[in-house]
Amino acid sequence: MMTIAQLERKASAIRQDCIRMLTEAGSGHSAGSLGMADIFTALYFGGIFTHDPAHPDDPHRDRLFLSNGHICPIWYTTLAHAGYCSREEMLHTLRALGTRLQGHPHRKALPPIENPSGPLGQGLSQAVGYALAAKMDRRKFQVYCILSDGEHDEGQTWEAILFAGKHRLDNVTAILDRNNIQIDGMTEDIMPLEPLRAKYEAFNWHVIEIDGHHHEQIIAACSEAKAIYEKPVLILAHTIPGKGVDFMEFQYEWHGKPPNAAEAKEALRQLRTLGGKIHGEHE
Repeated sequence: MMTIAQLERKASAIRQDCIRMLTEAGSGHSAGSLGMADIFTALYFGGIFTHDPAHPDDPHRDRLFLSNGHICPIWYTTLAHAGYCSREEMLHTLRALGTRLQGHPHRKALPPIENPSGPLGQGLSQAVGYALAAKMDRRKFQVYCILSDGEHDEGQTWEAILFAGKHRLDNVTAILDRNNIQIDGMTEDIMPLEPLRAKYEAFNWHVIEIDGHHHEQIIAACSEAKAIYEKPVLILAHTIPGKGVDFMEFQYEWHGKPPNAAEAKEALRQLRTLGGKIHGEHE
């Protein structure tokens, strides 16, 4: 388990590798990936998520379902840093034909990937179904689901929310990336979602609202989620799309666009500078 300072350093390194990977591929999703770097870092390195890359099929491991599969570049980068694949594979094979690191994850391509997630709006249904089966089998692991705000335009997402509330699935923790953008613009312009918290609470969920870039808040929220009884938990994580790169932040045009070589050079410069400021280092 890393300290907060170590988590911040790791998140910075993961963001930089994600930029390198996207640039090499010439394809992929930048904004959401950078925005979720702190969440993935905290899950895998902050003592939250029960996992072991040496025993990836351990039946007691926690399960992670990624619903918004287009942000898989940040997941792949985190998995490489955690030891599930090599850094070389991560940097050079994204979206290449026949490789394990496709543009949307497919089940078991890498050992921790539990679900395919191309079409949006399906991941929470997969997660709550798995969680109900775990309850029936008296299994004790936690089921996490990461999902986007934009996919709440999908009716199936709300069916899954209703289902989890009805069955009191307290082994489910959903983490909602509330970055306020989707492919065509701002969520509140395209299909207003607010009041999101009140909607989940009305459907019998326990909601914890956090800054999705604050590692202490992320860890505390996940710890609280494990203590909630007979309710599924939503961690409503407010994030900045494109976090750490000024020309990407809050720009929905970067939802599905990778940086070119010049943009990547500037992005890496900014991320290195930000990392130095966080840790008191001099570049």
